[in-house]
Amino acid sequence: MKAAAKPLVYLVLLTGAALFVLPFAWMVLTALKPVDQALGQPHAWLPLRFEAPLGGRRVEVRTGDRVVEPSVVALQAFSARPVVLPARTVWDGAWHPATGAPLPIKVLREIPASPAAPWREILSVSGGESDVVPESAIDSHVSFRWENFPRAVASMRHFWRYLANTLIVCVLNVIGTVLSSAVVAYGFARIEWRGRDRLFALLLATMMIPFPVVMVPLYGLYRHLGMVGTLQPLWVGSFFSSAFSVFLLRQFFRTIPQELTEAARIDGCGEFRIFWQVVLPLCKPALVVVGLFTFLGAWNDFLGPLIYLTDEHDFTLALGLEAMKTSQSGASEWPYLMAASTLVILPVITLFFLAQKSFIEGIALTGTKA
Repeated sequence: MKAAAKPLVYLVLLTGAALFVLPFAWMVLTALKPVDQALGQPHAWLPLRFEAPLGGRRVEVRTGDRVVEPSVVALQAFSARPVVLPARTVWDGAWHPATGAPLPIKVLREIPASPAAPWREILSVSGGESDVVPESAIDSHVSFRWENFPRAVASMRHFWRYLANTLIVCVLNVIGTVLSSAVVAYGFARIEWRGRDRLFALLLATMMIPFPVVMVPLYGLYRHLGMVGTLQPLWVGSFFSSAFSVFLLRQFFRTIPQELTEAARIDGCGEFRIFWQVVLPLCKPALVVVGLFTFLGAWNDFLGPLIYLTDEHDFTLALGLEAMKTSQSGASEWPYLMAASTLVILPVITLFFLAQKSFIEGIALTGTKA
């Protein structure tokens, strides 16, 4: 590659990476915002904390509806400078500021509103009172609301139970898929038998069958076995291997020199001992790849738990997030939902970085021999 083309390649790669990171960054930053800023307009990426002088002290305030002509009136009382006030904040015939006596509606309407007035929208004090503050008196600074995370855990009523259920399903899926797929892949890669290649082609063809096609027959089978309503349907199938995992491991097994297994046979090793003590230790990168893919699939699975689980105490984290979303009213709880989503994603990201070296090595070495 020419040196002049490298900056362009790096720019393209960085742009692509930014496009993938952008939704994740939005989720994390939304998780750290107060509820009134989550979907506020205009949108601000960073969570802000507003403070203004009210009642002789500086207090935290939150933004209300933005003042837009002609829904505002101007008022020159109570302040050396004009301030603006949304007309619809008048409830009982008078405006009740946070400090001072109420003012009648007539006073508010006598002075026309100015669309050029450089004032911020009406602000609500954290305690619930309302007042109008000039923009110059408002200070803002970046402030992350870390308390959203424990509140999100509390909002998802059985968070730790969901986490335990998810870990159980993931661990059993990893164990079942790695062991069963390794045995099947070894048979396809290292043992000669009649019809092997045709059966392997048939196995690969099953990868083209979408899950909704077999969803109803599988549900009927598990229901007949009495497994519906338990976690068993989510992991039992993994002990019968996975077509993709078998293909991945078979390609890796074929890169191991035949001389190693032949030497083990000469020394008197049986086929299972060769598989367990010679081949598997050499296939650690491929096994890590299969385990990681399986863990990610089980962790993010939503359709399977939705179909088979009926008791709320058996839910996984994916179903817990959906239950948390449907239990909320409106969009006022988006920061808590984003905080819960961040907590769900963090273990997966951590696992990937811990296994990154073996994962990349396994992908790079798989399929280097036909």
